[in-house]
Amino acid sequence: MSKKKNMHAESTIPAGYVLDYVSGEQLKETKKELVRQRVVRALIHEYGFSPEDMELDFSIGGRKKVDIAIFHHGKEHSIENLGRAVVCRQEPNVGKNAVRIRDFEQASRDLDDIEVIMREVEAVQYGLWTNGLEFFFVEKEQKRFETKCSPIGDWPIAEESVGTKDVISDAHTRIADNEMLKITFRRCHNYIHGNEGMPKDAAFWQFLYLIFCKMHDENLRGKQRQAWKRRFWAGPKEQFEPQGRKAIRARIEELFTDVKKQYKSIFRGNEEIALSDRALAFIVSELAKYDFTRTDVDAKGVAYQELVGVNLRGDRGQYFTPRGVVKLVIEMLEPKECETLLDPACGTGGFLVATLGYMLKKFRDEKDTQAGKESTTDFLSVHERLKEYAAANVFGADFDPFLIRAAQMNMVLAGDGRGHIYNINSLEFPLGHLGDLPPAKKDIPLGSVDIIATNPPFGSDIPITDKHILEQYELAHTWEPDGDGGFRNTGTSKSSVAPEILFIERCIKWLKPGTGRMGVVLPDGVLGNPAAEYIRWWIMRETQVLASVDLPVEAFIAEANVNILTSLLFLRRKSEEEKRVEALGGIDGYPVFMAVADKVGFDRRGNKLYKRTPDGEEIVEPKQHIERIRIGGRIVERTLTRREKIEDNDLPVIAEKYREFLKEQNG
Repeated sequence: MSKKKNMHAESTIPAGYVLDYVSGEQLKETKKELVRQRVVRALIHEYGFSPEDMELDFSIGGRKKVDIAIFHHGKEHSIENLGRAVVCRQEPNVGKNAVRIRDFEQASRDLDDIEVIMREVEAVQYGLWTNGLEFFFVEKEQKRFETKCSPIGDWPIAEESVGTKDVISDAHTRIADNEMLKITFRRCHNYIHGNEGMPKDAAFWQFLYLIFCKMHDENLRGKQRQAWKRRFWAGPKEQFEPQGRKAIRARIEELFTDVKKQYKSIFRGNEEIALSDRALAFIVSELAKYDFTRTDVDAKGVAYQELVGVNLRGDRGQYFTPRGVVKLVIEMLEPKECETLLDPACGTGGFLVATLGYMLKKFRDEKDTQAGKESTTDFLSVHERLKEYAAANVFGADFDPFLIRAAQMNMVLAGDGRGHIYNINSLEFPLGHLGDLPPAKKDIPLGSVDIIATNPPFGSDIPITDKHILEQYELAHTWEPDGDGGFRNTGTSKSSVAPEILFIERCIKWLKPGTGRMGVVLPDGVLGNPAAEYIRWWIMRETQVLASVDLPVEAFIAEANVNILTSLLFLRRKSEEEKRVEALGGIDGYPVFMAVADKVGFDRRGNKLYKRTPDGEEIVEPKQHIERIRIGGRIVERTLTRREKIEDNDLPVIAEKYREFLKEQNG
């Protein structure tokens, strides 16, 4: 008897089961099933197939079954109407390590699985074999005396063939599925690192050069309109032929030369694409299928983080802030279009990109439209507005030039919003010697910034000992109780101070007096250690505490490899008048929003967590997706409702509760 159970009317699902995205039935959660469900989502949301034209485990005779069968639209689910077939295998257990990506010849034994199906079922024109990391697309060519299965770079979208696909136009590039884009980025990086033998950091930069080429090509589309000619593309079979690979290189080399001229603040001009023709063709073929400009900012951010996390863990872990935490900080700060925002320890630009995503949604809401549904006019208008906002209002700074470039590239990927990212020492500012100091002093002088969002490097193992820097700070002195509930500065300088302490003072001094506000990630010791009481007193003297959010250790340990308890502290800088009145005892107490996050959506190992009943069953609820399927050569939109597990994450709830708190306080 089948163990499948229809879940359309159920509100829970036993642990160890997943919901089939095609039928809504519950299926046992296996490594292979997880791969299959990811592929199903991509086939629907990227390629435009209708769920009604798909069937899992379709029998083609005897004991043979097709893992995912796709039938001609609206036709009966029969062998005669089976147009495409997918074979899925479980994902290799490689963790975050790079894995060598095989070519078609090296994977020939595995590809026999799909080729047997394609030879036996006459109607099947296209096949796909995947293990979740490797994707091998196959086209069947029926010759007079033989049936030949040949590799192609990708499937054409629903209802089309390789022969009808105009690869030079952007008509059939597609908006990326979140999970598939992340896997694509990882696969490209793995190919460079594993197949080309490059060190991780070199592979990282080679991949980012190509991301830049792709984004620049798309940006020219918006500027040149009718005159635009696409250069970042690969024909269906080009990557498998020597001449085709050379043609791809010629197009990309020309494009990269333009990129280096356009982005002189990022490129020195001597950078080269050091990949072999084979590797370059593979990556271009992987990326060319997507429309990055129209792909969701969050999806691109998650995919970029997949690479950044691999390359910046360990001794650079302090620069890496989990996306859920970043998003919460920005949502609680609620930046406005007229306000400047600065991250003085920006690392790879997580807070800056999240700000762009926040503002992009805000701009779309004002036009009553959504990502993927907006008209071309609205799309261009909203993105031009976003670029103008970033150019005028978004600022970042970091001491590490490697991270500056990574942040600049992240901003470009998010929407060509380069903003202003300076290579300066924020703790030494406005003094210092680094090259970006003059423009930073002009654009973001102390006391001029509306909002600061940051996760500064912290820890006693990286103390600040430079006397030249320490002498700028009140908190770099010894403080003692004044006998009246406060503290006094003794005037004695310390020889060593943890960087997060100095960053607190620097960030506050960077804000506009009276209105400037900030959200900062801090180790719990600052807020709870008895020895840090003078720091808390100083913060209370200089600012109004808006909110405090305690984070669980899982928030950082899974994604950033930092095993430490942290909190988020939100502050508003007081004006000099407020401080004067308060010193005279003229200001009453005020309410502070406080929250504790127990769950952040994943455990210490990074495994996703879902809400459960007291009996341990996972809770599911209906969720709507915009489905864009191709029927008769045109795109038809409809709403697809599927029951899905609910992520066990307190951070979005805290953001909503904070908005309610502010509404109550403001009447």
